[in-house]
Amino acid sequence: MDTILNYIKINENISTSGQPTEDELKMIANNDFKVVINLALSDSSLALENEDKIVSDLGLTYIHIPVDFQNPELENMKIFLNILNGFVNEKVWIHCSKNYRVTSFMYVFHKYFLKTPFEQIDLSMFDFWTPNTQWQELMKISFEELQA
Repeated sequence: MDTILNYIKINENISTSGQPTEDELKMIANNDFKVVINLALSDSSLALENEDKIVSDLGLTYIHIPVDFQNPELENMKIFLNILNGFVNEKVWIHCSKNYRVTSFMYVFHKYFLKTPFEQIDLSMFDFWTPNTQWQELMKISFEELQA
């Protein structure tokens, strides 16, 4: 799994990465993952054509929540958090193009759903990417704002 672009293991049930290849999706399926969530746009530079069919043919559930990297929206995050929270007992693989969108959304999931202490959150992706103001504002969202 370590060979997949920008791979991060969150816990036993959740892993994240940049765009996996078709062979890497097969590896994900062979490692007992049940759900793949894609946050990249369909026309992303690294997008895998027919990813939905590939994932479904592997027997996995495929969920696509297209998040515009230049204009992320709170509604995208709310949808993601609610869906991921519904799969907490399943093995879920979450990706986007480079794992930047995912890392930002996962930061909020860590904070409010997993209740992970800040010092235990893997922030290594931020060594490669500094979120702009829009992404930072999303990551600072309060739990009350998420519930609205």
